[in-house]
Amino acid sequence: MLRLEPQPLAAGIDQHQLAQLYYQYLNVEENFVKTLFTDGETQLGRVFVHEPALSDELAVTVLEYERASEAIRAARHMSVSLCYCRHKMWHVGKACDAPLEICMTFGPTAHSLAKYGHARKVDVAEGLDLLAQAREHGLVQFGENVRESVSFICNCCGCCCEAMIAARRFAFLHPVHTTNYLPEVDESACAGCGKCVGACPVEAMGLVSANDPHRRSRRRARVDESICLGCGVCVRACERGALRLRPRGRRVITPVNSAHRTVVMAIERGRLQHLIFDSQAHLSHRALAAVLGVVLKLPPVKQAMASQQMKSRYLEALIKRMGM
Repeated sequence: MLRLEPQPLAAGIDQHQLAQLYYQYLNVEENFVKTLFTDGETQLGRVFVHEPALSDELAVTVLEYERASEAIRAARHMSVSLCYCRHKMWHVGKACDAPLEICMTFGPTAHSLAKYGHARKVDVAEGLDLLAQAREHGLVQFGENVRESVSFICNCCGCCCEAMIAARRFAFLHPVHTTNYLPEVDESACAGCGKCVGACPVEAMGLVSANDPHRRSRRRARVDESICLGCGVCVRACERGALRLRPRGRRVITPVNSAHRTVVMAIERGRLQHLIFDSQAHLSHRALAAVLGVVLKLPPVKQAMASQQMKSRYLEALIKRMGM
């Protein structure tokens, strides 16, 4: 197991002190983290389904982008680094015993982090081993909310990780995009042991009366579908096989790539003009073409929002022309 010792940062700031400040900012105060996770409909991250929890029937229908294992296999570069959330909690004395060197990055991000010593480069085999290790610890795979070229996957516990904490604190605002699945309870097999309740990182599982006239104290598990992430961690925790995953009634829409997600998020938050014009680097023909390419593929309502925010006659003309 990775052993941590307090180390000063290069700027002379003690990591313990910095962790205390971040804990106050992110876990005690809520303004920043609420804005980060709840503004708009489209969010930064999504949950990957716990693949071992899928039935044979579902396993053949789940799409590749829904599998964390496929993100690992498809990555040109991969690195692993210290879990920021658990590291911070370690410094404030609140960390759990889940692995620390477990957070994954992919592609150019992974290459850059490894190059400058902030992460360790790993191959596909080790990446899959780390994924299996994370699943054995009941961790949730939370990654970039895109279908193509996922840049990160965090392996999250419910007690330390910011995304899971936000999912509990602001559940009704849907701060994390769910999987396309929900657990369902086989009431005849459920013993009411509560292991699924303990495994759930967002408190979506609970115990209620089984309404058994012969055993009045008997309880059974119940799923709060309005806040359930559909990760499947609870399914693996159930030793009696009383839980299984089923498809949600409506599929969750996942942005194609980072550019698509970024533009949609900016439009929903009323900040598309800032995304383009706040930095001179974004004024290149290539960057503008990428943004406009995404906008022109959006539904009409989102296109209208984009046009209004940019106040661009050129964009309005393009949208009208594409709609003809």
